[in-house]
Amino acid sequence: MSKKGSGEPNVNEMIEVSQVRVVDENGEMLGVMVLSKALERARSVSLDLVEVSPNAEPPVCKILDYGKYRFESQKKLREARKKQKVIHLKETKLRQNIGEHDYQVKMRNSRKFIENGDKVKVTLRFRGREITHKDLAEDLFERFKNDLIDVAKVEMDVRMEGRQLVMVLAPEGHSS
Repeated sequence: MSKKGSGEPNVNEMIEVSQVRVVDENGEMLGVMVLSKALERARSVSLDLVEVSPNAEPPVCKILDYGKYRFESQKKLREARKKQKVIHLKETKLRQNIGEHDYQVKMRNSRKFIENGDKVKVTLRFRGREITHKDLAEDLFERFKNDLIDVAKVEMDVRMEGRQLVMVLAPEGHSS
């Protein structure tokens, strides 16, 4: 029974080749051996024979403690996951006839999102006949963009999507 495809290396009797290149518990190369001899050598020091490089010719196996090996590799994975930064897309909705105070609140929130490393999607939905004054909405977007230019760059410029105007701003240091 092989663990192929599970991401786990083959261990001891799961190794399916007749000859392997063996590295001992101290990291010294022992050379190419018959599988049964390599297994015998690993058991003599109460350790496991782990296939670390199955695609090599012949496959490379190390004599080591498999439980400890798994623990260390899982620990490395967890550390890598911790250091990853997830970028979220936050949305700020504007109105065409937004008041100055409301505008400042939306601006402050968007600035906070960008400083936290998130992207901001700015939308403005046209209601009724507001669409006839698209130029006012575009001016509002231009003002919004200029107010955030010190912390953000435009990732997607202003464009129409149906009955709404959309723009995406990304943090300055971010590249997509």
